Amino acid sequence: MSRPSSTPGPPRGAALPALDVVFLGTGARSPTPLRAVAATVVIRGGERLLVDCGEGTQRQLMRSVAGLRRLTTILITHGHGDHVLGLPGLLATLSDARREPLAVLGPPGLRALIDGFRVHFGRLAFPMEVREMLPGEEHAGDGYRLVAVATRHGVPSLAWALAEDPLPGHLIDDRLAELGVPAGPARAALARGEEVVLPGGRRVTPSEVTGARRPGRRLVLSGDTRPSADVEAAAAGADLLVHEATFLERDRELAARSGHSTASQAGALAARAGVRMLALVHRSSRYGAGEVLAEARRAFPAAVVPEDLDRISVPSPERGAPRLVPGGGRTRETRDRDP
Repeated sequence: MSRPSSTPGPPRGAALPALDVVFLGTGARSPTPLRAVAATVVIRGGERLLVDCGEGTQRQLMRSVAGLRRLTTILITHGHGDHVLGLPGLLATLSDARREPLAVLGPPGLRALIDGFRVHFGRLAFPMEVREMLPGEEHAGDGYRLVAVATRHGVPSLAWALAEDPLPGHLIDDRLAELGVPAGPARAALARGEEVVLPGGRRVTPSEVTGARRPGRRLVLSGDTRPSADVEAAAAGADLLVHEATFLERDRELAARSGHSTASQAGALAARAGVRMLALVHRSSRYGAGEVLAEARRAFPAAVVPEDLDRISVPSPERGAPRLVPGGGRTRETRDRDP
């Protein structure tokens, strides 16, 4: 997908930050009474990374566990209105209280888009980095990298991959026993990456008793696209693929003409890529969620159809597959008040 990260990964023994995806808007083109348009927020520890910002996104953020305050990065897939018309209002609201920098990343044309919105949000009270990116380019985060991925939508457009840095390897029990490292504090110190001295004076370094580094978690979010070999390659082995499913197979020709995918095509792509879970978004109001899910699952049984303010939790690789939590992205207040 891209060159390896040059960062060393998390310290040995450090807990991985929680990683969740909250779906703020799962509709296509126009909002409905039940669904907002394109916006998804990735929550990684204390960071919030917003992918697209359709109309009403700031209100959806306020109604979600993500909130507004911790946004560090906004990732734009392309400049169509249902993906960007929430930006002016969000930036204006952030400027009321924010002073921390904000990065806004997107395809070529992003700067002109932001400049056109300036009349609406005015002078910002915080520094904003606007970076246009080409497929294959990376943006470094704290313990992860964001990779721009080519898509097929007829306008400059990107998918986004979040790839965590590799994890330290596990301790090798046979090697520990061979070297005479007793259970307890000595093994705990090696797991933290510290050298230990055994009672007989033998020094043992972590590299002597640790297996190969393990891959970190990986998410891929497609934006609008026809089935794309680049997205498929980026998603190979990913923990979660969030992919558009604007149409069903009976409207496959319309999907192709408008630069979109069917649920069946998204499911087939996920199966070829070998992802752990597929989440289908950007769904047209002409179809019921059950229809979309049934079509995708014929090609890929681990497909899900999240609704607005649902959440997917992505655990560390050894702790199982991602899990959809219906309503799990809502604040307690919205859970109590919404029907």
